[in-house]
Amino acid sequence: SMPFLLCLKKKKSPVPLGRSIFQKHTPPIQQNYQALLESCLKNKRLFTDDTFPAHISSIGTGALLKKLPRNLQWKRPHALHKSPVFYAANRKQLDLCQGLVENCWFLAALEALTFHQDILAAVVPQNQSFERKYAGIFHFQFWHFGEWIDVVVDDRLPVNEAGELLFVSSVYKNVFWGALLEKAYAKLYGSYEDLQIGQVSEALVDFTGGVNTRIKLAEAPPDLWDILTRATYSRSLMGCQTHLGVRLRTTKVLKNGLVAGHAYTVTGIRKVTCQYGPENLVRLRNPWGKIEWKGDWSDSSYKWELLSPKEKILLRKKKDDGEFWMSLRDFQIHFVDLVICKLTPDLMSQEDGKKWMYSLKSGRWVKGSTAGGSLGFCNGNFWMNPQYWLNVLPVEDSKKSPSTCSVVISLMQKHSTKHRNRAPHLFIGFSLYKNTILLPFFPEQYQQSNRKLPPGFFTRHQPVNKHQVFLDEREVTHDFHLEPCVYVIVPSTLEPQQESEFILRVFSRKHVLRFFHALKEIVDRYEGKIWEDFFTKHFEQVSACNPEINAVQLQRILNNISWRNFQSFRLNFSLDSCQGILALLDLNATGTLSIQEFRVLWKRLLFYLEVFQKRDTNRSGKLDLVELHAAVQETGISLSNEVCNLMAIRYGDPDLQISFESFVCFMLRVEIMGEAFRNLTQDGKGIYLRESEVQPIPYCQ
Repeated sequence: SMPFLLCLKKKKSPVPLGRSIFQKHTPPIQQNYQALLESCLKNKRLFTDDTFPAHISSIGTGALLKKLPRNLQWKRPHALHKSPVFYAANRKQLDLCQGLVENCWFLAALEALTFHQDILAAVVPQNQSFERKYAGIFHFQFWHFGEWIDVVVDDRLPVNEAGELLFVSSVYKNVFWGALLEKAYAKLYGSYEDLQIGQVSEALVDFTGGVNTRIKLAEAPPDLWDILTRATYSRSLMGCQTHLGVRLRTTKVLKNGLVAGHAYTVTGIRKVTCQYGPENLVRLRNPWGKIEWKGDWSDSSYKWELLSPKEKILLRKKKDDGEFWMSLRDFQIHFVDLVICKLTPDLMSQEDGKKWMYSLKSGRWVKGSTAGGSLGFCNGNFWMNPQYWLNVLPVEDSKKSPSTCSVVISLMQKHSTKHRNRAPHLFIGFSLYKNTILLPFFPEQYQQSNRKLPPGFFTRHQPVNKHQVFLDEREVTHDFHLEPCVYVIVPSTLEPQQESEFILRVFSRKHVLRFFHALKEIVDRYEGKIWEDFFTKHFEQVSACNPEINAVQLQRILNNISWRNFQSFRLNFSLDSCQGILALLDLNATGTLSIQEFRVLWKRLLFYLEVFQKRDTNRSGKLDLVELHAAVQETGISLSNEVCNLMAIRYGDPDLQISFESFVCFMLRVEIMGEAFRNLTQDGKGIYLRESEVQPIPYCQ
């Protein structure tokens, strides 16, 4: 893994001297998956991809070749396992292992992706199989410089003489989606070797098209825990990286169990109640699937004895599976950067669920024309850089003061060769100016004019971002709080006469970006206006004096909310049901739910509602035994018929009909107990409990 560089050192341009013709970014080859599949099926042959052949050239030309075995072979999954499976939907963990390619950054981002099954399904189309309509062809989708592209691969994979995959593999030897996804990503960027160097932030954007927020943990804001909380319970993916340490030829595992210069996934957070008071914990995972932190709150730490038995059962794992807990304080000490990739850029602004506008503009720096360099080089050519007019507009429905608006600006450079790591990144950045020439209006003649601001403007005015930082990274992103006004964005390289293509993205509640190519609204699936109105109207009213709610207040909220598609009858959560829900989710045993715990419940309720409505085919408001079995399977949980029947007896009416309220209690209990079992079991078959650990269980009945 490579460190996140935040320096202003000079770097040689990757542009060859004497080149006078602008070298454009090489777009990936587009292939029609459906047409190729149908052709192969019709001709009864397996697909072979000539654009990314089963040849050493697809692996690379550099240091990776030295790691390869002598008798390298390319084989299809059917030759490696008697019953290959593309994707195991019932696996909640990533369960992938890193191979010879040093791409922990790629796996760390992929791990984060598995927490959002709908996004994962977009990257990894699920209707692919080694049985039905199998023709040796698979496809994956990536966000690539402003557009979603489909990458097609054949299923020939590099293996050693023993038939073991050389690169990414699954813990379950018959599962191959990870190896095929890695092959598609390698094809997108030129070769497997081009995945040797990268950053979590890049892969997160490639998987989502989202916008990154980077926090230097040594200079983290005082509300870091609040930011982590909002990120965890919204549609965000998080990765981080340890300090580089001493450069060695081999990866260094430190005495504390962390790997130097290594990427990790942030998989969760939890505020726990110790005997000495509350403690904020962060859960992380090593993409190797092994080697864990050995300090406080590690699997063998004494700190777990400071918690209630129930909380310890549900949170602590004694497995070397690469996942571990650590305190927020230790997290800030031992990790360099936290990268949060959000599908909506409202993380830092706290405007959850609002509609955001997204504009994208492509451009390029051309030597002798638009490659003016930064202001730091006193060459008088800064004004030559591309200029973009941004009109930030006030938002009428904002409850906050309209004096400032949240705006996120992202600049991304494109690599000029097919291979992403053949040429180093340029140092790039941008300056933002308030355009006093056009204040306080935005005249039509300026909207239609191609005139740039003159050189004198930049000598007389200071940019809004007075301390520009130029990074030798693919993307530079900054958050702003701007007054409604007209601004000018000037993207540039650090040094003049450096050439590259780029894309500029702007996110805000309401704006106009001149010559923008795309404009769309982004709304979280489960965190739109319904969440904002509901949370404000109900939760804050009942908990005005206390930031937590009890069972009576929970009952009042659930029975007064307007549930979608349940207008025909009124839902009625009993106090007993609410007490049961609270007992399951209240890990601190305080008898109340915090905002953090309630957000978890709310998202689960919306998910259960979606499943319940899908399986309640006759719209009776109840599920029979057959529908209940189907609904449980729909959630991805595997229960035997006997257990499902027993649960129907426990939660159903005399006719074994399950209402939505009972289905919620039923599913919450199944999920919580399943999590407790996975944390306690040593072999996956059973658990051994001491008397003190058994006592909390009746509380969950």
